[in-house]
Amino acid sequence: MSPAIAETLTEWTAADLVERFGPIRLHRIRSHPAPGTATEQDVIDIHDREDRLFELVDGVLVEKAMGTHESVLAVALSALLRDFVKSTKSGFVLGADGMARLAPGLIRIPDVSFVSWDQLPNKIIPTGPMLDFAPQLAVEVLSASNTKREMDQKLVDYFEAGVELVWYVDPRARTVKLHSSPASFIGLEVGQTLAGGAALPGFSVDVKDLFAELETPG
Repeated sequence: MSPAIAETLTEWTAADLVERFGPIRLHRIRSHPAPGTATEQDVIDIHDREDRLFELVDGVLVEKAMGTHESVLAVALSALLRDFVKSTKSGFVLGADGMARLAPGLIRIPDVSFVSWDQLPNKIIPTGPMLDFAPQLAVEVLSASNTKREMDQKLVDYFEAGVELVWYVDPRARTVKLHSSPASFIGLEVGQTLAGGAALPGFSVDVKDLFAELETPG
């Protein structure tokens, strides 16, 4: 959406939504409050009242897309990262309801995220409903209802806010993309190793082992 539209728009039209998010499924867009008028407090209130997760983008509430396979992979990665982070005493890991305010009016909710103690010199986990800064690592497990435009914009949002590394995990293609910028990534598939890079030095897991979580035990 152009800056001019974003500055003057009160309530969005269907065309505005498509321009911003692509052909997104309408059930993921919260109609009350009307798109374009939602606030951070709406995100918090809906989560507390309905136990549902909505990201806030330019006054629009967009429900997090999640299915069974996505949840299984998010939990598996959370466990792997938590074990590593605990052993290295390097920070802490947030799960699928770990909200982050990336900028005023912009709340994202990675499926998994990592915060380094280097970001918090006092080594005290913040209180409150969300982080007030970007995590060092953000992980998104892709859903069939995610649009390309939606996920491309998330990359921009993450890196503009200071995220160092973003992983896009695709349960259908059995691939992982390691993004070091919105336009730069390394693609991994079964048979290769997912490594933490500069954000999580020393962390690694076989892509095959990660996606094995989705297989029927033999």
